[in-house]
Amino acid sequence: MARAKIQTVAGHRLPEPRITLVAIWLVFLWVGVPILAVGGLLDVIAQTVFGVCTGLWCYAAQ
Repeated sequence: MARAKIQTVAGHRLPEPRITLVAIWLVFLWVGVPILAVGGLLDVIAQTVFGVCTGLWCYAAQ
């Protein structure tokens, strides 16, 4: 990826964009939590319909 031209404001060099802890936390909340919730829901549905526990909690309970 090509580097962008260095930007300045009133003679001050602007810092380059970077990934912050807040950005990582927001990605986890917006992407990770819904995926985990849907996966857990599918595990509960599979356990209810087929009678076979496929979730991690089944192995932890043993």
